[in-house]
Amino acid sequence: MHDDLKSRDKKVNWHPYTQMKTASDIIPIVRGQGVYLFDDKGNRYIDAVSSWWVTLHGHAHPYIAQKVSEQLHTLEQVIFAGFTHEPAIRLSENLLQLLPDNQSKVFYTDNGSTAIEVALKMCIQCAHNKGMKKTKILAFNNAYHGDTFGAMSVSSRGIWTQPFGEMLFEVIFIDVPTKDNLPLLKNIIDQHLDQLAGFVYEPLVQGAAGMLMHDPDDLSALMKYCRSKNLLMIQDEIFVGFGRTGKLFATDHLTEKPDIICFSKGLTGGTFPLGLTTCTDLIFDAFCSDDAHKTLFHGHSFTANPLACTAALASLELLLKKETQEDIQRICREHEKFAKEMAVHPAVKNVRQCGTILALELQITQKTSYFNKQHKNLYPYFLSQGILLRPLGNIIYLVPPYCISTADLKYIYQTITKALTMPPKQYCKTNLSS
Repeated sequence: MHDDLKSRDKKVNWHPYTQMKTASDIIPIVRGQGVYLFDDKGNRYIDAVSSWWVTLHGHAHPYIAQKVSEQLHTLEQVIFAGFTHEPAIRLSENLLQLLPDNQSKVFYTDNGSTAIEVALKMCIQCAHNKGMKKTKILAFNNAYHGDTFGAMSVSSRGIWTQPFGEMLFEVIFIDVPTKDNLPLLKNIIDQHLDQLAGFVYEPLVQGAAGMLMHDPDDLSALMKYCRSKNLLMIQDEIFVGFGRTGKLFATDHLTEKPDIICFSKGLTGGTFPLGLTTCTDLIFDAFCSDDAHKTLFHGHSFTANPLACTAALASLELLLKKETQEDIQRICREHEKFAKEMAVHPAVKNVRQCGTILALELQITQKTSYFNKQHKNLYPYFLSQGILLRPLGNIIYLVPPYCISTADLKYIYQTITKALTMPPKQYCKTNLSS
């Protein structure tokens, strides 16, 4: 049965970010419960990366499942053009109450990449509708905003995007802000301001780049300058939203307000794919017209799917509970203690923490890279110890579900510490915890 699942999968499925010819054997997962995943052999894994950063409250959460089940017996899907429904209305109402008070409208999509696509189209068409031609976007170096063409365009150019290089639109890339480089960044903005439709950025943490982190005060200073120049700002909270930074949203760390905010990943607690983009009245009003040509022509078949919206409502309700907020702060404290230990470890070059996100950059002779061979050594080792961690090259990071126990956190820390003392040739499969 076990081998049958693997062979059946290999015949029909093409997995993401995977070189299928050289990939290790796939692991069939048959169920999840809380922080744990169970494979078809009964092995248990601690999901220390929240299954690509989406699972906030653990797997198969009974409350979310209950709410989705109830909705499934009422309304599973309806076209969102010309129709609406209670879950979408309530989700928009509840979320907008938690966001900066300049956010007033919600546009639903399917995932993070499409949330970014909508934000970019909002900025560019906003200028177009006002009779201005502004088609360039400002973005950070080392950015990652998704895998669709617009999202790729505003992401860092490299091996991932190389085959499509000539098809991506022009972007002005700048470094993340520091007190030292802020005058230079302001100068770059001034040089291109007449052509800039918007500025898209990952606040505080650049996830796919290796959990690179920047200071909220420096970002606030850059945002303040953008505001003074009427440059629209797109805040990508797809990864960092919903408690990951230790606060509800990354915007809660900042003194300035973005014009547009993008969400996905933890939005539904990992239960359904869903994306959304919020914006100000200023942007919405640029599209609200008697002229049909000023319409935002964007939509998806499953826009504002009632089941996904219901899961998001349940996840948000759980997130706001006192117990969940206490769990988030507990994880932050445990990470902070471990980070202090790792900061003086000879095998660790750099330690970065932002809320529940912790990253250890390992000492290597080569340049830090997603393709660093350390991943090939560490990933199977952690699996052999019953932990799902997916190092970004030589960067080990943790983004655990908020329900993780302190005991499981300490086990992960101990396993990482042990791995740092072992030469790669000693990484070997041992009995999994079950």
